[in-house]
Amino acid sequence: MSAAGGRRRPTDAAHDDETRFDRVTSRAVRRRSLALLGSLLRPHVRILAWAAVLVTASSAAQVAGPWLVSLAIDVALPALPGDVAPLAAVGGAYLAAAVLAGVAIGTYRRVAARIAQNVLLDLRRRVFRQTQRLSLEFHESYTSGRIISRQTSDLEALRELLDGGLVGVISSLLVMLLTAVGLTILDPPSGLVLMVGLLPAWFLVRWFRKHSQIAYREQRTWSARLIVKFVETMTGIRAVQAFNRESTTERDYDRIGQEYRDANLRIFGINGRFAPGLLLIGNVTVVIALAVGGWRVLEGTLAVGVLVAVLLYVKRFFAPIQQIAMFYNAFQSAAAALEKVSGLLAEEPTVVEPAEPVDLRDPRGELRLENVRFGYGDGPVVLPGLDLTIPAGQTVALVGSTGAGKSTIAKLVTRFYDATGGRVLVDGVDIRDIASPVLRRHVVMVTQEAYLFSGSVAENIALGRPDATREEIEAAARAVGAHEFVTGLPDGYDTEVNKRGGRVSAGQRQLLSFARAFLADPTVLVLDEATSSLDLPGERLVQRGLQSLLADRTAIIIAHRLSTVEIADRVLVLEQGEVVEDGSPDALVDRGGRFAALNAAWQDSLV
Repeated sequence: MSAAGGRRRPTDAAHDDETRFDRVTSRAVRRRSLALLGSLLRPHVRILAWAAVLVTASSAAQVAGPWLVSLAIDVALPALPGDVAPLAAVGGAYLAAAVLAGVAIGTYRRVAARIAQNVLLDLRRRVFRQTQRLSLEFHESYTSGRIISRQTSDLEALRELLDGGLVGVISSLLVMLLTAVGLTILDPPSGLVLMVGLLPAWFLVRWFRKHSQIAYREQRTWSARLIVKFVETMTGIRAVQAFNRESTTERDYDRIGQEYRDANLRIFGINGRFAPGLLLIGNVTVVIALAVGGWRVLEGTLAVGVLVAVLLYVKRFFAPIQQIAMFYNAFQSAAAALEKVSGLLAEEPTVVEPAEPVDLRDPRGELRLENVRFGYGDGPVVLPGLDLTIPAGQTVALVGSTGAGKSTIAKLVTRFYDATGGRVLVDGVDIRDIASPVLRRHVVMVTQEAYLFSGSVAENIALGRPDATREEIEAAARAVGAHEFVTGLPDGYDTEVNKRGGRVSAGQRQLLSFARAFLADPTVLVLDEATSSLDLPGERLVQRGLQSLLADRTAIIIAHRLSTVEIADRVLVLEQGEVVEDGSPDALVDRGGRFAALNAAWQDSLV
């Protein structure tokens, strides 16, 4: 009892609670992973049953070998030379068993490989489908490198398990089981010797399972971090080179690489103790079986053929353990990978589809925000309770300092996020009651990023309307002022833009994204800093296109460059999530105030 009268220290209780929480979490993760594996294998139940028949037949044929050898020594050989029939029968049976084992295991491997590839294909599809289904909030917190790690290294670990290790280990386990049964039936005392030899092997396997599980989880973690760092560096290589950060990123990558190497070395250290330990236990068991069996042969209580069969059985029993040990390495790595993949698949979108969706019939584009409150995660509240109405067909510009809530409004209107309080309505319908395909058809956002996919210029413009004709694609490009530079490309609209639009400038990418949005012909168009990449001539050209194209649709324009605001019917000045000024651009300039000050500063910058 402690000096505190037997009371447990708070730190001890906290540690126990944390340990208990870790155990519960670990069990939940394991159940989740097993449920995923079960759902992947369930469609292949029939072919799995056929594979089980094949591997059982192969294993039984292999186990029959030592028993046939004992018959040859104790029954067939003493009958020679007078009677060769017993030896011929035993030899024929041995040959038949060998052929059956070979054919069955070969067929089993092909069947198992087909199952493995189908399971991996299903899992790849699930991961890809899930990453597209999840909301923007997930993608803004879950880095692209981690997603790439799920699709590459984690699935590769599962492939190695299913393609190679699992096929061999099932056969090995069955051989071991049937060997133990056959040995016990043939000579129960020798079976007891084998069981005694299993005790230290069981303790060694328990030790290996505990330590390797931790080591492989650590290895998967550092592997993912290495991929994340590489993807992050290569994605931002321009910034890295522009600010001369090569040495810093190299040090960071080297540090993570060393941690990954050390994690692998710890695994090799564990394996370096486990595999020789199993080999030693197996060899010692064979020696004990030989000593006990030899003594019984001398006493006349055990036939020589049976002793030979016993030694073959014991040797054959421990021979697959090395393969099982190698499989366990792959299994631990795959189990850690499966935990991470199952965790990704268990994620739920924060923006959920309505149970009973409401269609937008004859949409006009009226937007209304009623007491909308919102904050990102556990961060501060961005919109404390915004009330805003935008009539159908009106073009509204949102201006204000960084963090005022402009882009947040855009994300709520397009339903990339859901408001934590209040409602966002389109034509009087809460957008949470509108199915995503319908909402995306009528509400479109053009962002500053202007992402282009690999493919032709025409394919990128037609992203929102894949069935659009070439004439419609070219008309959209003309409307935003992109047609002239597109026709100047090597193959015009059939020019491949390469990764991220590497063959066109930033301003040209933005024009193509405008053409893409206008071809989609949405009821509501949101431009979030969408003109920031354009030079002044390009911006004027786009503004002329915007004025004609926005005439019959509702539009929200978010811009720091006030030249874009000039085409708006109405300007809202935001501060800390609240509208502090509201009016036409000219009226707000005449009134004086924050917008007038911003406009004056912009005019001075032009001079």
